Amino acid sequence: MTAPQIWDGVLRRLGAEIPSFALEAWVRPIVARVDESGLQLLCPSPFHRERLRERFLEPIRACACAEAGHAIDVHLRVAEGRSHVAREAGDTEASPASPAHAVELDRSGPAAHAPAPVQRSLSHTFDTFVVGSCNALAREAALALAHGRQLGVSPLFLCSESGLGKTHLAHAVAAEARREGTERVVYASSESFVSDFLSSIRAQRMAGFKRRFRQECDLLVIEDVQFFGGKKSTQLEFFHTMDHLLSAGARILLTADRLPRDINELDGRLRSQMTGGLVAEIEAPDAQVRRQILRAKAAAGGVHIPEPCLDRLVDGARGSVRDLEGVLIQLVASAALLKRAIDLELTEAALRKLVPSGPAEGRPIEPEVVIRVVASYFKTTAQALASRSRRRDLVAPRQLAMYLARRYTTAPLQEIGAALGRDHPAVSHALTTVGRQILERAPLRYQVEALSARLDALAARGGVGAG
Repeated sequence: MTAPQIWDGVLRRLGAEIPSFALEAWVRPIVARVDESGLQLLCPSPFHRERLRERFLEPIRACACAEAGHAIDVHLRVAEGRSHVAREAGDTEASPASPAHAVELDRSGPAAHAPAPVQRSLSHTFDTFVVGSCNALAREAALALAHGRQLGVSPLFLCSESGLGKTHLAHAVAAEARREGTERVVYASSESFVSDFLSSIRAQRMAGFKRRFRQECDLLVIEDVQFFGGKKSTQLEFFHTMDHLLSAGARILLTADRLPRDINELDGRLRSQMTGGLVAEIEAPDAQVRRQILRAKAAAGGVHIPEPCLDRLVDGARGSVRDLEGVLIQLVASAALLKRAIDLELTEAALRKLVPSGPAEGRPIEPEVVIRVVASYFKTTAQALASRSRRRDLVAPRQLAMYLARRYTTAPLQEIGAALGRDHPAVSHALTTVGRQILERAPLRYQVEALSARLDALAARGGVGAG
């Protein structure tokens, strides 16, 4: 069995044994590989590795042996470099190729030309997707596409801001189609499509690239296609790829953080092609859906949330599904570490840590103000944070500025990114990284609290900039 097969099975088995919040926080960030010594699990940090060793190594080992059908050694490693994690997105089409993020789910055997894939969990299913008026059309269209019932929805274009469920549905489509007998499924990010395309040109392997994305593909899932904006040669290649697949009766699912009409510098033919099927927008969950999501995730982890605490979470966490998950993880983890029952005091503390109160009504804070506050706190400048430097003492404050700008302003992700010289994928990566590290690193929590206090004070004074 391959590493993706074994690891998907381990995740499935662990999901029935450990709380879902623990699975999301500690197990899903791992990258799995198989070599002659056994199953190699690459952890994002030494802290993560040691916590995994203490709490989850034995269950993982048991599940891996059960999935492989024989004894298998499990080794925990700290991943070297950045090949396994999402990086701050490249700036131009001509930038050096990043590690491939595509996962080819054709189990008939790995293509010799394909670069080593990064593990992408496909454990999100339609059963675990909470449906409401905000996402019903997207869910039904995705299910129809997975089953091949209505080819008229292909290409299916799912559009939403980050964290509202389009990636969940993309995973669910790939997994469901595979269960329904579709063997040749290719799942990739648009950035990895660009990277693979450029590296194939340089290595003169375009025949292999086209074979993989055209001839050996019955279902193509591409995420974050807004990344294609301005990349003319890639757009042309993707146009012909889509044209070939649609002509052959293959299915296509695309996701983006904006509608095709709003993607800058997108070729008209490709824009028309992307909208040739069904475009389904996913909106932020309303109170009823937020309640259902929190209840479902708590129940899946065997956690009881008292009704007054649930009411407070529903009212206080009004962002994305990812925001809801983050607050719930913070609450449950705090209760477990402090060995106390979940109550309103813990609930308020979780909301304060992850959902800052934000600016006062009528006194908006702009992303530039948040950036200046963060720069001042870390004794640097806004210009340095917006530079292309990847020095460690700038990367962390830059990501924190993105995280707080998202919490304290109404600016969309692309506007936040533009204020720091980055694009949407970089901001999405920062939100995920900081949200995870808040749970793992007490010093970061103190920094967030200190910066939140400064931003609250600024909002009270009218949102003026930091000196």
